[in-house]
Amino acid sequence: MTTNAQENLLRILVVDDEGPARHRLRDLLADCADKLGLEVVGEAANGREALELVAALNPNVVLLDIRMPEVDGIEVARHLQKLQSSPAVVFTTAYDAYAIKAFEVNAVDYLLKPIRAARLEAALRRARTTAPPTEDALRSLSDGPRANLCAQERGRIHLIPIADIVYFKAELKYVTARTQAREFLLEESLTKLEQEYIDLFVRIHRNCLVARAAVRGFERVHDEGEGHWVVMLNGLNETLPVSRRQQHVVREFGR
Repeated sequence: MTTNAQENLLRILVVDDEGPARHRLRDLLADCADKLGLEVVGEAANGREALELVAALNPNVVLLDIRMPEVDGIEVARHLQKLQSSPAVVFTTAYDAYAIKAFEVNAVDYLLKPIRAARLEAALRRARTTAPPTEDALRSLSDGPRANLCAQERGRIHLIPIADIVYFKAELKYVTARTQAREFLLEESLTKLEQEYIDLFVRIHRNCLVARAAVRGFERVHDEGEGHWVVMLNGLNETLPVSRRQQHVVREFGR
């Protein structure tokens, strides 16, 4: 295979939680292979596995089922969008016509199940030149906030359940997510995290959001004669300062 052919090769990852659906796509892709120049580099049966395989196999196209347990296709695409070299995404879906309209409005490519060979071929041709879906487009398709955040470490993607996060702290261009076990560095905006998880996290400082469920209580401490409040956390020995501007949080929690 020539260098140009290799560069134009579509490296495809198939993601669907149903085995027969993956097999059907593989058969259709085999029929398209001679026309388009493609190879199926892997299959994933769920969103978590899909993210791991994208990091390991570096596909340039992901055929991504939307309805999957634990981590659905929209959330997977939102995590993929944060990669330095994110693949093109074509969703596969059995959504009704009303839901499909949302994909068309947001210029997000999709294949309606049962998938037809001609429609698949057209989508793959577009995938060569179409940019990955934007964060705004994917957010508008989502039913709610992400159930997980992702961190990249040494070529791997770690999914961090929101329920495990004790606090977020902004540090330079990164945000640190602290769980009871460890810290993760995220490429996220603290302001956007606050908006996305307004019901789960509360701002205690301009650089810190704390999970409401993790607040064990508040304590008044004195430094050089000046007193201020700190938050005590479930499962962690450390405390976090409450800024003067956010002291209403103490009253909100009834302390």
